[in-house]
Amino acid sequence: MTSLPQTSISDTLFERAKKVIPGGVNSPVRAFRAVGGSPRFIERAEGAYLIDKDGHALIDYIGSWGPMILGHNHPAVREAISEALAGGTSFGAPNEREVELAELVTRLTKTEKVRFVSSGTEATMSALRLARGVTGRDLIVKFRGNYHGHADGLLVEAGSGLLTNAEHLGAGAPSSAGVPAAYAALTLVVEYNDPEGLDALMQLRGHEIAAVIFEPVVGNAGVLIPTPEFRAALHRVKSHGALLIADEVMTGFRLSLRGACGLLGLQSDLTCWGKIIGGGLPVGAYGGRAELMDFVSPQGPVYQAGTLSGNPLAMAAGLATLRELERDEGLYVRLETYTSALADGLRAAAGEAGVPLQVNQIGSMLTAFFGDGEVSRFAHAAQADTAAFAAWFRGLLERGVYWAPSQFESIFVSGAHGERELESTLSAARAAFALSRTA
Repeated sequence: MTSLPQTSISDTLFERAKKVIPGGVNSPVRAFRAVGGSPRFIERAEGAYLIDKDGHALIDYIGSWGPMILGHNHPAVREAISEALAGGTSFGAPNEREVELAELVTRLTKTEKVRFVSSGTEATMSALRLARGVTGRDLIVKFRGNYHGHADGLLVEAGSGLLTNAEHLGAGAPSSAGVPAAYAALTLVVEYNDPEGLDALMQLRGHEIAAVIFEPVVGNAGVLIPTPEFRAALHRVKSHGALLIADEVMTGFRLSLRGACGLLGLQSDLTCWGKIIGGGLPVGAYGGRAELMDFVSPQGPVYQAGTLSGNPLAMAAGLATLRELERDEGLYVRLETYTSALADGLRAAAGEAGVPLQVNQIGSMLTAFFGDGEVSRFAHAAQADTAAFAAWFRGLLERGVYWAPSQFESIFVSGAHGERELESTLSAARAAFALSRTA
């Protein structure tokens, strides 16, 4: 029987935090509500590890929810930030690094122009405003289970997927208090990986739709991978005059230097980035063809601004990260090899323990769904056994593995993960499966 690790400092900090921060955290999933227990408070991070305030070293599979593809505290990124810091933290005026990062991003992604913002939410929100400004249309389409940040118009999902009444085809409801129903009505919802549903909606209302926004690979419903038929249907939306917006905040530079779209052969009109593009500092961006981006102020009529946009520290971190990704030609192969081995090991360990498990994996993204049957749509993911996952999560954490604290998230592997981490993770997973079986 494994004794529980001592977490008194993290527990004390969480109690203090709850008195002054809503729920004790600054982003909801960090509170561990879905898995039970108290969150670990982190003191520092290095390579593939987080070190919490109680001194435990944890193999980290969150990677700050994606940005740390090189591993934590990478020397090249740390030195770039240090060098930039010597010149000041913010200017509110143009600086050379934002030009250099824009040149690098456009070259790597074959995008003509890019605008930097400070978060992924800002990027998707701005891209949708741009699409409405370009097309003169009001409606947008998103997919059930796709997360595009917390802007009002994007916190919308259809609770039962596509409705059978054609008059309300694609209608959705707010998924957060504080989102006006009238605003939510401008967002139509389709089931992800449902090409027939998307085609039907576009045939009915395509002339009203400004844009279809999608995750090339879904991460916030757990990993969902688009089928070839669905990818073809995405491209067909353009025939209705709607713009196709790829939300690569999570997948951009994660699955390849050209993101998931480059890997899967998807051709969007606009793309949104975040996470890796800032090397761990707050950055978002959106970009596309010059004819579209030139609608953005001050060149065009679509207004968007930001005090910290193009921040010199964030630009330095992003530049260092992307340059390292471009320099290390074998990195993506190593990430794929490690994550595939992790997926295979989890499947084998679950099978030995008699635990139903479906593992979705692409590149360095992976979700282990507790349950039977394939998981290709949000409706499938929603049927997962969350109690079994929570027990498994706690078993991993007690054994030094920091997994995403929700059944409906992707984990992320970094270049710092190696054979030792893989063996330790699978050993912990085998022990934790025994706990999930009795949940």
